[in-house]
Amino acid sequence: MDLDVSPALTIPASELGWRFSRSSGPGGQHVNTSDSRVELSWNVAESAVLSDGQRLMLVTRLGRRLVAGVVTVTASERRSQLRNREIALAKLSALVAEGLAPEAARRRATKPTRGSNRRRLAAKEQRAATKRQRQRPSAE
Repeated sequence: MDLDVSPALTIPASELGWRFSRSSGPGGQHVNTSDSRVELSWNVAESAVLSDGQRLMLVTRLGRRLVAGVVTVTASERRSQLRNREIALAKLSALVAEGLAPEAARRRATKPTRGSNRRRLAAKEQRAATKRQRQRPSAE
């Protein structure tokens, strides 16, 4: 079952590593007998489907999540191992897509317009007048 990250990138099933273990949490006797927790790992450093630029981008952006070049996601939300497999695939796909997404354009700093500045000062003056009205009258 290959993982489609984007139309341009598909991770083959042969590069994905699966591990299963017992899940914690509710589930009664079921949780003690079934290996429903799923760990999905993918070796970014040795993947054949990535170009050098994509690999470098993923290594820099996912640096904290990588252990020896391998990214791992876990899923234990559901009682079914099959459902947890689907969730793990979706998590890995989203993680890789986010890591390969182009950087957002930098914000260009602008100055406030003359009209917005005038409105801001008028609002400040109005607020100050309201507060002056609330003061106790002077003893004069």
